[in-house]
Amino acid sequence: MNINRRQFFKISAAGLSGSGLAVMGMAPTAAQAEVRQYKLFRATETRNNCTYCSVGCGILMYSLGDGAKNAKKKIFHVEGDPDHPVSRGSLCPKGAGVLDFIHSAQRLKYPEVREAGTNEWKRISWDEAIDRIARLMKDDRDANFIEKNEKGQLVNRWATTGFLGSSAASNETGILDVKFARGLGMVHLENQARLCHGPSVAGLAPSFGRGAMTNNWVDIKNANVILVMGGNPAEAHPVGFKWAVEAKIRNKAYMMVVDPRFNRTAAVADFYSPIRAGADAAFLLGVAHYLLTNDKIQHEYVKAYTNAPLIVREDYKFEDGLFSGYDAEKRSYDRSSWAYELGADGYALRDETLQHPRCVFNLLKKHVERYTPEMVSNICGTPKEDFLHICEKLAATCVPDKTTSILYALGWTHHVGGSQMIRASAIVQLLLGNIGMPGGGINALRGHSNVQGFTDLGVLTTMLPGYLTLPNENQQSLQTYLEQRTPKTLVDKQVNFWKNTSKFMVSFLKGMYGDKATPENNFGYDWLPKWDRSYDVMAFVEQMAQGKANGYIVQGFNVIAAAASSGKVRDGLAKLKYLVVMDPLQTETSSFWQSHGEFNDVNPAEIQTTVFRLPSSCFAEENGSIANSGRWLQWHWAAQTPPHEAWHDGKFLGTLLMKLRELYEKEGGVCPEPLMNLDWHYHDPKDPHPEEVAKQLNGYALADLFDDKGNQIAKKGELLSSFAHLRDDGTTTSLCWIYTGQWTQAGNMMARRDNTDTGLGNTPGWGFAWPANRRLLYNRASADPAGKPWDPKRKFLHWDGVKWSGADVPDYPPTAAPGSGVSPFIMLQDGVGHLFSMGAMTDGPFPEHYEPEESPIPANPLHSGSGKSPVARIFKDDKPSFGSREEFPYVATSYSITEMFRHWTKHSLLNAVVQPEQFVEISEKLAASKGIKAGDLIKVSSKRGHIRGKAVVTKRVMTLQVAGQEVEQVGIPVHWGFEGTTRKGFLANTLSPRVGDANTHTPEYKAFLVNVEKV
Repeated sequence: MNINRRQFFKISAAGLSGSGLAVMGMAPTAAQAEVRQYKLFRATETRNNCTYCSVGCGILMYSLGDGAKNAKKKIFHVEGDPDHPVSRGSLCPKGAGVLDFIHSAQRLKYPEVREAGTNEWKRISWDEAIDRIARLMKDDRDANFIEKNEKGQLVNRWATTGFLGSSAASNETGILDVKFARGLGMVHLENQARLCHGPSVAGLAPSFGRGAMTNNWVDIKNANVILVMGGNPAEAHPVGFKWAVEAKIRNKAYMMVVDPRFNRTAAVADFYSPIRAGADAAFLLGVAHYLLTNDKIQHEYVKAYTNAPLIVREDYKFEDGLFSGYDAEKRSYDRSSWAYELGADGYALRDETLQHPRCVFNLLKKHVERYTPEMVSNICGTPKEDFLHICEKLAATCVPDKTTSILYALGWTHHVGGSQMIRASAIVQLLLGNIGMPGGGINALRGHSNVQGFTDLGVLTTMLPGYLTLPNENQQSLQTYLEQRTPKTLVDKQVNFWKNTSKFMVSFLKGMYGDKATPENNFGYDWLPKWDRSYDVMAFVEQMAQGKANGYIVQGFNVIAAAASSGKVRDGLAKLKYLVVMDPLQTETSSFWQSHGEFNDVNPAEIQTTVFRLPSSCFAEENGSIANSGRWLQWHWAAQTPPHEAWHDGKFLGTLLMKLRELYEKEGGVCPEPLMNLDWHYHDPKDPHPEEVAKQLNGYALADLFDDKGNQIAKKGELLSSFAHLRDDGTTTSLCWIYTGQWTQAGNMMARRDNTDTGLGNTPGWGFAWPANRRLLYNRASADPAGKPWDPKRKFLHWDGVKWSGADVPDYPPTAAPGSGVSPFIMLQDGVGHLFSMGAMTDGPFPEHYEPEESPIPANPLHSGSGKSPVARIFKDDKPSFGSREEFPYVATSYSITEMFRHWTKHSLLNAVVQPEQFVEISEKLAASKGIKAGDLIKVSSKRGHIRGKAVVTKRVMTLQVAGQEVEQVGIPVHWGFEGTTRKGFLANTLSPRVGDANTHTPEYKAFLVNVEKV
């Protein structure tokens, strides 16, 4: 008799003898060893989520230790959670090795300091660490805090010490980061999103209203066609990718992969085609051209649910790669002409016939007419017949009963034009009518486990939680801020939900400053720092390199490995006075000052940075929530206490904040009010509990609340159940309005574990999804204007005569009847999806292909001049570091592999065993021309530096024909470094250039020039 281990335990619990069952042959098939069964039977089972990618797989952790003296719980086994609706018990090679991460030999044990100029770590106590760090921070803040700028404007900012937040820590840690950093006036507050998925928000939000994955992991199974482009989910998100495979098996979906390499996703796809790294916008605009010229669009959807009929201002122009309003000296655009022509009523003019030459539809047709199949093939290196085949398959889903799901990741975001690549995909999906549809959408596959959460929480230089913006220095009053940040409705009857900005902002300020935030002081608005420029990672590295930064607090972020041009990052860190690294593991960032020979060739005696290395807990040792790529907030529980002397991040922040307050109370100092007025009233201010922080995130009623009909919706002191209850009069608080509803009077919604399928794989009883537990964004667009589902087999919402109901929470006013004129994209001013994004993006209302800053071809076939982005982020001092095609003739592209996750898993023994050594992929033709054989040691060089690795000679990387010449591409995995269990290796980002996306300043990691030599 075969039963699984869970059934075995249930039978045992019913009173049967476990040993007797084993003798009778009823032991679990997975493990016959009776001793293991008893060990697990005595264990404590704790539910958590994998710490690596954004799938958010459920895991079960088993620990032993009953709490007796000197008998602390210790995790000894981890496996997948079979109840989890996404992972269903599966773990990928990264998740399978998570036990080795928890117990890694590289786990930090106690606080240490490396004194300036020395060559060793010295153990110190937590008290000494906190005292010294607080002193350094206060001295720097007092010396460099700017209360008023040169114009006399109140700005209250501190720019000489920065803060990097982890993207794998909990949301509760993330909001403490925000309160801590903004309370001190910090303007350099960043997280991993800046270096990975920043362009997702910049490309998706102007298109649809929100910058997140439109659908969710499970929904991919409902697709008819799947286009994987700019990502490799079989490798980077193996468990989430099972839903694409399920679409193939159960839905006969046709999967296509377009990628510079024949990767593991391509290996299970129905069709693969190569592309030159960095040419994706040209490919996608070519698809748009194909759909328009062959009349393969969903006409009713395009007319009703996009801005195709709206008319653009007469002074808008595009010519030879430049949009109207360009200032060459400033390298920026005046975007005022990128707008609609308005009527006397203030609403956009429209032409329902789509005949007006300046309606969006015709401007788009004109814009993409250059992207013929021949031009696409010439730019991309994609064979013309391959391109046309992909276009035909996509075009087949322009009918109401077929959908395409687009999956992408860093292959789009890690480009100088990454935001516009994503915009181009949005145009394709809007033309096909695939947004808001089950099995449709644009699924941004986030990387780190909580990079979505840290983005939601505004752990970014010019952002605040809930996608509010941090005020700039010209927004001197709350009234001015709200006037400038609250959009005006551009089409009659539309929701324009951002009209509620004042409610979200005031509730946030109440969450920040509590009782100290009053109407009389504009709810503490003046205490927020006001920025004058972006203090993103690229900018702060530049500031460090120029000797204009003094301190850096780095929380779970290996910045020297993750940021572009690692050599410049190292040089910048060497000019700091102090560096504080909070991390569970030894990282290259904390040991940047150590000499590791060729891997990190420095002289410690010359580096005068004082470095503190502080041990923090890991995911398995904390309660809290993380947000997966589908916006699901899932609560997890600690299975053991932090080992040795490790602290939770919240304890470090709370203890340090209390020490800083103590110093300001005792000594005085510059502008203490923002810090002293910060609401930090927790049960233990030195160690806030995640549960109380989660409730603060959600928000409270500060007075009895009533709706517009006089019905009471909340009592004073109660947790709020909806962001619709937020007020701008100071009677509500919410630190992140989109998270309101996550923890209500009914309890912790994020901890729910009801995996009931309400239709098409939707499980609204599992966790909580922002906003309002909605699982499929823009879902009103799954039905036509009359309320009839476009596809009866995909009936997701329906109008029952009174309200919208169905498998999901309507992304729409629930009582707005069909025919009301209210359009589905409720976050946008005009209520419709944007083919033309107006002035929301810095580099154009339509996407355009620009060459990478380091291009393998002499000119962009589409433009005269350089044909490169006229507004890409480039610092003057970095210009000499860009290489030429003559010296560096090959295109390098970086990527991840299945067995490893960025720079974490090299600390896990299991993963280090399967991928111990650095390698580089090159084509057979390039290898032959260089005399390189598989396994040879090769050197890959850019203008910034070099790395060495073993050559993998493969057919997976192909020689392409681009613009009349051959182009070779080199594949560089990113995972090695000079710390970890793997063999020592080079930081791959030694090679990458410091040039950023114009909208987000995310660096170019996927298309830059290198040379290859045999060592």
